Amino acid sequence: MFFKDIHRRMKIVLVSIIFLFVIIIGKIFYIQVIDYKKLNKLASDLWSRNLPVKADRGLIYDVNGNVLADNITTTSLVLIPNQIKNKDLVTKKLALILNVPEEKMATHVNKKTSIERVHPEGRRLSYEVADKIRNLKLNGVYLVKESKRYYPYDTYMAHTLGYVGIDNQGLSGLELMYDDYLTGKDGAIKYYSDAKGNRLKLSEVYEKPQNGMNITLTINKDIQASIERELDNAVTKYNPDRVVGLAMDPNSGAILGISARPNFSSNNYQKYSTEQINRNLPIWATYEPGSTFKIITLAAALQEGKVDLEKDTFYDGGSIKVENATLHCWKKGGHGQETFLEVVENSCNPGFVVLGQRLGKESLFTYIKKFGFGSKTGIDLNGESGGILFPLDKVGPVELATTAFGQGVSVTPIQQVTAVSAAINGGTLYKPYIVKSINEPETNIVIKKTKKMVVRKSIISMETSEKVRYALESVVSNGTGRTAYIDGWRVGGKTGTAQKVSNGKYLYNNYILSFIGFLPANDPKVVVYMAIDNPKGVKQYGGVIAGPPAKAVLIDAAKALNISKPSGGMEKEWQYPDRKYVIVSDVVNKNINDAKKELSSFNVVVEGSGEIVIHQSPSAGERIYEGETVRLFTS
Repeated sequence: MFFKDIHRRMKIVLVSIIFLFVIIIGKIFYIQVIDYKKLNKLASDLWSRNLPVKADRGLIYDVNGNVLADNITTTSLVLIPNQIKNKDLVTKKLALILNVPEEKMATHVNKKTSIERVHPEGRRLSYEVADKIRNLKLNGVYLVKESKRYYPYDTYMAHTLGYVGIDNQGLSGLELMYDDYLTGKDGAIKYYSDAKGNRLKLSEVYEKPQNGMNITLTINKDIQASIERELDNAVTKYNPDRVVGLAMDPNSGAILGISARPNFSSNNYQKYSTEQINRNLPIWATYEPGSTFKIITLAAALQEGKVDLEKDTFYDGGSIKVENATLHCWKKGGHGQETFLEVVENSCNPGFVVLGQRLGKESLFTYIKKFGFGSKTGIDLNGESGGILFPLDKVGPVELATTAFGQGVSVTPIQQVTAVSAAINGGTLYKPYIVKSINEPETNIVIKKTKKMVVRKSIISMETSEKVRYALESVVSNGTGRTAYIDGWRVGGKTGTAQKVSNGKYLYNNYILSFIGFLPANDPKVVVYMAIDNPKGVKQYGGVIAGPPAKAVLIDAAKALNISKPSGGMEKEWQYPDRKYVIVSDVVNKNINDAKKELSSFNVVVEGSGEIVIHQSPSAGERIYEGETVRLFTS
């Protein structure tokens, strides 16, 4: 009986031992195979240290590869507190170099952490300061590379590009909207330390940072520079409240240039208020458009067959009565008897009231909405406004009349440009966009590409669109847009003089003056919009004030886009005090006296004492202003 008990106990002990060994082996297997990566990482974290290497933010380019948002390399200070042997010495030295109180620096030096980034005192150090710290050769004190955003053109399209914070995070504009693409993945220099944090003499491991994606915009830098120049000129000449400039490809919706005043410096955004930074006026500002809106009324009336521009006539006596309201023409006494083409040329308000009445409120407002007014365009920028239209049930005869000539509605510049583009491109409304593509930084492979997007087709027919272009070309050649006429080019456009509203009342002598133009008029390749808000010390007419800067941008755009000069078109009807263009005659090989007679329209200067002309400048066939100098060279 006794031996049986011993034998039974031995079996129990043996089974227990075997069971214990099974558990131990199982645990070892779990640690070595299943939980190895997790435990290895935890162990590695105890003795490995990482010095951060910041990734560069993706670059932003214009359509031709010019860098609009770049990076510059700076240096930042990082501390490994456990490696600092003489903390008091390090505190004093760094505080002196960085010009900060010793108490503040001591908090960094004595912090209970594996790695301490000295922020903000040690961020983005100058080369001089970085060299002073480097020359100290202190244990636990490291200088690491850091990237800082830099805008080569500083204030150019600042509201659209936006800006980034001290940690390279996008805070406004495209920098914010595409932050996920532009932000890269940081790298590190990895090394190993003992239990006290001292650096071990083992090989370092370098993890390369992954830079952010690059973005290519539809912006053309030359057109952008032209807009910026003209906005600055307008500010200098007129001291306006605001100025807006926009350029677009009417056949795709691609934005070619965009800016406004007041603006700010993206490199020094800290100096500006949030209000100054966040208001991107070309897509945010809403106001009554004035006469530029008449293009929509014109397109609708032509499409519905309500008017024949050449045959139908209208008598403008200076005003028109609608119910109990009297609506005036801008010209006191009116324009008298006109064809409706002349109504467009003269920007005659009473004439457009009649067009609105012929259409009726349902038809006119249907076209207004088809052209995109009353809703956001959907451009790939943040902060867009939608504008305001009368609710149809609130539209009476007076509201219909005023809407027809651009009063009583509220629109944005981007809405106007996209709508007019549809009116002149054959009737297709495109969604405007500014980002052309997103590219991988090293290979430049396109990750994402923006395709032109049709919002609405066939708003008007090709035939109607052609009539609209013809009428708007006539406005520039013979009407209120004559200041935007460009010799040798076919330019179409429309002026706008919109009285501003405050607290429900129209302001006295306070207008937004605008011009929207395009070229070539027969086959538009670019649309330009300029608006000047409340210019000081001048007569406030859109054609006089906004026409010339728009003309300058159109000239630059034609060159930037390599647009060929069209043939045909309308000749300008010259009026005093216009300067007239004259073709220079060919007088080479002619007697000097005969040559002078033939060039009597110019100031002729003779170089040399011979009797026969051997060379002339400008060359024969060029068009220059009457009275300009022509030089004749003799043998």
